[in-house]
Amino acid sequence: MSFLPLPDDWRGRLEAYTGVADSTGQSDACVLRLQAPGLPALFVKTEEIHPLSELCGEAERLRWLASTGIPCAPVLCETSAAGRNWLLLGALPGSDLEAALLPPRAKVGLMAQALRRLHDTDISHCPFDHRAARRIARAKARMDAGLVDEADFDDEHSGMRAAELFALLQARRPAQEDLVLAHGDACLSNLMVDGADFTGFIDCGRLGIADRWQDLALATREIGGELGAEWVDVFLADYGARFDAGRASFYRLLDEFF
Repeated sequence: MSFLPLPDDWRGRLEAYTGVADSTGQSDACVLRLQAPGLPALFVKTEEIHPLSELCGEAERLRWLASTGIPCAPVLCETSAAGRNWLLLGALPGSDLEAALLPPRAKVGLMAQALRRLHDTDISHCPFDHRAARRIARAKARMDAGLVDEADFDDEHSGMRAAELFALLQARRPAQEDLVLAHGDACLSNLMVDGADFTGFIDCGRLGIADRWQDLALATREIGGELGAEWVDVFLADYGARFDAGRASFYRLLDEFF
């Protein structure tokens, strides 16, 4: 298996597997899909250890989310070795919603249903606070650490500097928040489906208590871009919300920092 050297105590467990790099997600971690004849598929995620690392937090979030009954990628093992965090995950059935061979109507319906279920989860015991003030502080920390890719900004922000966007972010912060359990990166590729059935969430490193438009802003942007603008209102009708331009603008701008 050609990849970064695995932690010593994982090598025997994974020696039968071959790996293929997986670049679907948008996290900072390197991801490898592992396959072996007669064995279940696995995923390895790894990142350098630094103050803004997310993998340890993702493992905590996945375990907590599973305890609520919401399906998500199962955590099999986690460790730190050679200056890196490592996370071993089980694979969920099916394919991600972006790649699924489904018509747009089915995709928006599945996404609306899955996010509504997540957002209806009781947050009274959720330990992960991702309200706007904390996310703005995290955005600034990433900017100050040089982790914001200015070359990857959306078209409307192309050519701008991160500091300019951060000033806009502060100015556009909503006065109120409609708090729910939010995924944090609600895109089609982070929902898994098997046929017409939702099988779970992946890439949950930014899951936590946040305004529901943290998810709806990114979901509507992606639906418009990938499936067509005509499907945005269909998605919102299925979910049960009206478009909120102010919140959508803020959370899409916040996403530029992650």
